[in-house]
Amino acid sequence: MRRFTKKSVKRVTQDTHSARRGAPVAAYALLAVAATAAVAPFASVLGRLYSTWILQPEYSHGIVIPLLSIFLIWSRRHELRGLPFTGSWIGIPLIAAGLLLRYVGVSTTMQTIEHYAFLLVLYGLVLALTGPAIFRRLWMPLLILIFAIPLPSFFGNQLSVDLQLLSSQIGVAAMRATGVSVLLEGNVIDLGNYQLEVAQACSGLRYLFPLMTLAFIVAYLFRGPWWKRAVIFLSSLPITVLMNSLRIAFIGVTVDRWGPDMAQGALHQFEGWLVFMLSTAAVVLLAFVLARAGRARVEWSDAFNLGGTSVRGRGEPASSGAEAPTKALSLRNLPRTFIAASVLLLAGDLAGAATPSPHVTAPTRAAFDEFPARIGQWVGRREALDSIYLSALKLDDYVLADYREPGGAPVNFYSAYYRTQGTSRAIHSPHDCIPGGGWEIVKLEKRAVPGPGGSSFLANRAVIQLGSNREVVYYWFQERGRRLTNEYVVRWYLLWDALTRHRTDGALVRYAAALSPGESPSKVDSRILELAKLIDPQLGRFIPN
Repeated sequence: MRRFTKKSVKRVTQDTHSARRGAPVAAYALLAVAATAAVAPFASVLGRLYSTWILQPEYSHGIVIPLLSIFLIWSRRHELRGLPFTGSWIGIPLIAAGLLLRYVGVSTTMQTIEHYAFLLVLYGLVLALTGPAIFRRLWMPLLILIFAIPLPSFFGNQLSVDLQLLSSQIGVAAMRATGVSVLLEGNVIDLGNYQLEVAQACSGLRYLFPLMTLAFIVAYLFRGPWWKRAVIFLSSLPITVLMNSLRIAFIGVTVDRWGPDMAQGALHQFEGWLVFMLSTAAVVLLAFVLARAGRARVEWSDAFNLGGTSVRGRGEPASSGAEAPTKALSLRNLPRTFIAASVLLLAGDLAGAATPSPHVTAPTRAAFDEFPARIGQWVGRREALDSIYLSALKLDDYVLADYREPGGAPVNFYSAYYRTQGTSRAIHSPHDCIPGGGWEIVKLEKRAVPGPGGSSFLANRAVIQLGSNREVVYYWFQERGRRLTNEYVVRWYLLWDALTRHRTDGALVRYAAALSPGESPSKVDSRILELAKLIDPQLGRFIPN
């Protein structure tokens, strides 16, 4: 029989304590490795996302959203403390989908895709670590991170134009109700002595995204049925439009009475801050009204779940009032799903490092400065776009000219070329821009346009009107050998060609001609198509196939 001395017993005890201390250290080390492996591939795109928050006012709220998410999770720490980390295998395919989506985003230079890919990886990692019971209590604070991601440019541009027009119409109606004589043409408000343009910065996007985030948080904290929470969240859109319209009306009334200084400087900025504060108050007030509406009434003091507790779901055991003891974190009690997720992330990082970085190329082309001023009998007179439009369009090259035959009426030709397109910039569709200039699209259809070698292709044909002025417009998107008419088909081919051909270049081609009083639209069509037939063979030098 082996004898144990006091000294040997002491040494065994010390070794046991060391093992206990080492196990949590190893577990936390694995957590750190997994978190680093999840963030490292997205470091550059997350840095650009931070720059977007800093530089673009409509997304400046994004810098606060991760902090809000952390706070909401921290507020539920007492509820989560007694729940076991069981893990879930569902997190593995989420991580795999996120890594695949990241490759798509990198290949297409579309940062928005990479942003959503990072969220998929994050959600998958959390689910693989925590399991369904904990994730059900965390998914709302995690989902709020979506509001920090900027919209794709083509969708954001269209939404901005729609909000500009709607806010202008409601604002002008409110101005007329106060007795102000005003004329509205698109997003331009004519007060007689002064003209106000409801610019993109005043469209309401700067209020909409922060207010949607706030409404989401209010709905999350609200104690009530799901339909009331949905109403609170969805109310952010009409509240934004209404408050922004009232701001436009207030500016119009004050400018009409005291001059254009009322629409500039610190006062203008203060009005924007005040509108957002009033919008916030409107969302909270709506929540309080809904708390007292219907059968499931709640006292105002109990309307919000500020304590972090949640309603017990069906099938979940009721709390006994005492928390279950929490096991010390160690490699042994870490879920196997989390270890598998960590291995997958590390493998993905190594594969990404070994794979050559895909890059988008732009073919050689002639600059539009070389575009001919004379084509057949047609002679062109070049024009320049104002800097405000160039800043909004973010194009690389363009040509804008009025062509006319001797003694004939002019036809305006415009083409905007983009070497690359992606999340931050893309071709602006005339379907979105025409209403912003005050024009109304009276008719929109597809028409055949003569192409090379006697062939033809479809183009958009629009008849637009502004007061008594009418024009006929033909336009299409000429991208990498295709002539397209649908904006969403353009986005699909943009993604496909970026993946398969490493190209995202393209151009908008547009012809426009005035429709004189009594002139037949078919005559204007013939004039446009005649010029288009002559210009088309020239386009290949400037818009590569």
